[in-house]
Amino acid sequence: MKRVLTGIQSTGIPHLGNILGAIRPAIAMANQPENVSFLFIADLHSLTTVKDASARMHNTYAVAAAWVAFGLDTEKNFFYRQSRVPAVTELTWYLNCFTPFPMLANAHSFKDKSDRLSDVNAGLFTYPVLMAADIILYQADLVPVGKDQVQHIEIARDIATAFNNRYGHTFNLPEARVDDRVMLVPGLDGKKMSKSYNNTIDIFLPEKELDKVIKSIVTDSTPIELPKNPDTCTVFSIYSLLASTEQQQQMRSNYLKGGYGYGHAKKELFGLILDTFREPRARYVELMENLPMLEELLCKGEEKTSKVAMATLHEVRRKLGYE
Repeated sequence: MKRVLTGIQSTGIPHLGNILGAIRPAIAMANQPENVSFLFIADLHSLTTVKDASARMHNTYAVAAAWVAFGLDTEKNFFYRQSRVPAVTELTWYLNCFTPFPMLANAHSFKDKSDRLSDVNAGLFTYPVLMAADIILYQADLVPVGKDQVQHIEIARDIATAFNNRYGHTFNLPEARVDDRVMLVPGLDGKKMSKSYNNTIDIFLPEKELDKVIKSIVTDSTPIELPKNPDTCTVFSIYSLLASTEQQQQMRSNYLKGGYGYGHAKKELFGLILDTFREPRARYVELMENLPMLEELLCKGEEKTSKVAMATLHEVRRKLGYE
């Protein structure tokens, strides 16, 4: 049975891009009988940017609720908060002592901000080591990632290999699973949907607020009576990610014949989002209104996950002379 590992940071409520690009594909993999998945909320990673305690706690519950709302089988798989399995931080220290400085200096997570060193904290610099610990602590076989994250898996493999070479086989070497079919979800401004761009669509918003967000999608100023190009329209691009082939063809036809405004298209997108996510939206609200139930579910997952983590950590401690 393959072990698959995926984490999502608790830097905000999961948006449409997170759901289509990460959560739904991860749950599909987790539901395959030949896989067991370790799906975690990366609340320690979030501390590099989010310093507000109440915001992080709310975001953590929101991420957990999203996973469950979309049908994650928490009995079959391992579902947990990163911070509630402290073995990962202990392993991170051990791995730090086997990680060359140049490896971290060349990591994208650091280099992207290296021209603004005042914005770089030590946590951001050693971010790849914590990520390596997240992965090899659970002896993961596959780690689904976007192309921009492949380097972090390579770093995890390098660190694990260095340890294995010195102390004998201890860690499994994980493989990155890059799916070229992963959806590129455009945001409100047409750029890639991202919290850092402030262009996200939160599908869990109340209907009136969600409608307002959809209406704010940027479009050009083509008059309603003239034909429009669906291939350059963000509204149509997002609609196409959710719509059936027949629905896409109908909206494309409406764009090309004219007499169909962007307001009409936004209204149809809004309706499609409500129809597509009706059950997850309702389940999410139910979970966020009953945090003790969500907390109990997480605690059960963390108890189960800790047993796997400690088996690895005891072996590491023994080889390092701490046990």
